Amino acid sequence: MKILVIGSGGREHALVWKLAQSVRKPDLFCAPGNAGIRKLATCVDIAVNDIPGLLAFAREQSIDLTVVGPEEPLTLGIVDVFREQGLRIFGPDSKGAVLEGSKVFTKDFLARHNIPSARYRSFAKRSEAKKYLGTIAMPCVVKADGLAAGKGVIIAQTVAEAEQAVDLIMRDKAFGAAGSRVVIEEFLTGEEASFIAFTDGSTVLPLPSSQDHKAAWDNDQGPNTGGMGAYSPAPVMTDPLTRRVMDEVMLPTVRGMAADGRPYTGMLYAGLMIDGDRINVLEFNCRFGDPECQPLLMRLNSDLVDVLEACIDGTLDRVQLDIDPRPAVCVVMASGGYPGKYETGKAIKGLNKAAKVEGVEVFHAGTAVHGKQTVTRGGRVLGVTAIGADIREAIDRAYQAADLIKWSDCFFRRDIGHRALARLQAPARPVVGIVMGSDSDLPVMRAAAEFLDWAGVTWEMSINSAHRTPEQAAAYARTARERGLKLIIAGAGMAAHLAGVMAAHTNLPVIGVPLDASSLNGLDALLSTVQMPPGIPVATMGVGKAGAKNAAVLAVRILAISDPGLADRLEQHVRDMAEQVAAKNQALAG
Repeated sequence: MKILVIGSGGREHALVWKLAQSVRKPDLFCAPGNAGIRKLATCVDIAVNDIPGLLAFAREQSIDLTVVGPEEPLTLGIVDVFREQGLRIFGPDSKGAVLEGSKVFTKDFLARHNIPSARYRSFAKRSEAKKYLGTIAMPCVVKADGLAAGKGVIIAQTVAEAEQAVDLIMRDKAFGAAGSRVVIEEFLTGEEASFIAFTDGSTVLPLPSSQDHKAAWDNDQGPNTGGMGAYSPAPVMTDPLTRRVMDEVMLPTVRGMAADGRPYTGMLYAGLMIDGDRINVLEFNCRFGDPECQPLLMRLNSDLVDVLEACIDGTLDRVQLDIDPRPAVCVVMASGGYPGKYETGKAIKGLNKAAKVEGVEVFHAGTAVHGKQTVTRGGRVLGVTAIGADIREAIDRAYQAADLIKWSDCFFRRDIGHRALARLQAPARPVVGIVMGSDSDLPVMRAAAEFLDWAGVTWEMSINSAHRTPEQAAAYARTARERGLKLIIAGAGMAAHLAGVMAAHTNLPVIGVPLDASSLNGLDALLSTVQMPPGIPVATMGVGKAGAKNAAVLAVRILAISDPGLADRLEQHVRDMAEQVAAKNQALAG
C-alpha cells in the first residue's frame, strides 16, 4: 500500500509516524516533508498548494491513499480534484473546507443552525466596521475572514485598538486576501479547549480532548502564534461537557453541513470556549490541529489507516478508537523572533539525546538537512512530545528532552500544561451547598453530608439564618452558581423558612429539610417548607435525619442525569439497600 501525506510540519511528522505503525506496512511519501519525516518516508519536493503537481505524482506512483495535513490545499479543492480522478483522499472537499476557509461563512452557519457561538457582525467595508465598533462593548474580537495561519485574530481592549485592527486587516492587508472581510465578535471569557473528531459525513468519532497554547510567551503573554504547545486530555472538558459538545456542536454541524448540500468528511476540529456550563464555538478547522495532533496521536493505539479509510468509505460507525489512558504533552521549540521575523539555517544539536528520553518523540516541523546537519527552516522548529503516567510526568519528560536540544536563539514556553496542573493541585470545588439555620441543626444535617461523601460528591456547609442574618442568607444563594454550586440543601426548624429564602434568590434547585425544633415535632417546619408561593419551588423532604439523607440522595439523582459515574453509585446504593433487607430477613429466619 502506498500513502502520500501532504505537508511539512509537526502535524505531518506525527501523521507519518503513526501511519508507519500500521499493520499494512505502507510505503510512505510526504510532500514536501522535513528532516524528521525523511527518516520514515520518501520526501518529494512538491509544494502543498501545487495541486496539479500533487495530482500528477499521485497518479504516477499509483498512490492508494492521500492524507492532507494543512488547510490550504483543502480550501483550494485538492479533495475535489483527486476524487474526480478516482483517487482516494482523506479530508473535506472545498465545499466542506469553507468551515475553516471563511469565518463569515462559519458564523452565519452557526447562527442558522442554532449552534452556540459569540454574537457577531461581518463587514466587507472598513467604514461600516468602524462605525459598528462605536455601538458595542469592549473588549471585542476582530477576525480576518480567510486563512491567516492562525494569526488573523486580534483581541481589542478599546475602540481605538479595534479600529487599528480593522485597518491592519482590511486596509494594510496584513493577512493578504484573508482580510477582504472582517468578523467582529463579542469577547468571551473562560478556558479554551480543542475538540477534534473523525467523521464520514454521518458518524462523528471524537478523539480525546486537548488544549493548545497560542500565546508566544509564558503566562499566555505575547502575540498569537500557530501554537506553542498542547496537551491531552484537557481537564476542563469533563465527561458531561464532552457529551454536550457532541450533542450541541459536533453532530449538529455534520448534519447541518449535509442539509446545506455540503457533506463533510475528514477531521472536524472545534475550537471551544468553556465558561462553567456555557459552551461556545470559537472556530472550526478542517484538519488536525498543530500541535494538538502530536499528543493526540501519541495516545491513539488504533491503526490510523483503518480509521481514515472508514471515513472515506462511510463505515466509521464500525470503528471504536483505542486510546491510551495516559496523558501526553507537546512543547514547541521555536526560532527566536517567531511569530515575527526570524533567521533560519541554524544547526540543531542534541536531537539524538532527546530521543532517548523515555516516552518521548521529537516531531520535526520547520527543519531541513544541510550536508550532514539538521538545521532550522521555520518559526516553529520542533514539537517535543512525551507521554507519562500522569500529566506531571508527561510534562517533566517533555521538558527534560527539550533541555537537551540546542540551537542559536531558540526559545520555548516553560508552562505548557499549567492549567491542567492547576486543576489537579486545586481542591475540588463543592457542587452541593448544605445550609442550616443554627449550629444545633448540625447533627441532623450531617446525614446529608455523609451520603454525599459516600457518593463522591463535594459539598460545603454553612450556617445562615433566614431571620437573624437575612442578607447573608440571600447573598449565599445569589452567589452560589458562580462559586460552582449546582444545588442547595437547606434545613431549618419551626417556621423559619430558610429554604424559601434560598429559592427566592437563586435558580439552582433547592431541597428543603424540615427540622424538629419545637413542640410541634417539626410539623410547623414541614408545612412552611411545602407551602411555597407559585414560581418559587422547593423540593420538600421528611422531617429530621431521614429527610436530610433523602435530600442528599435526591441531590445525587439530579447530578447523575449528566454524570454516568454518579448513576453507577446510585445503582450501588439500590443494591446495598436490597442486601440490607435480605440480611435482616435472613437474621429473622435464623
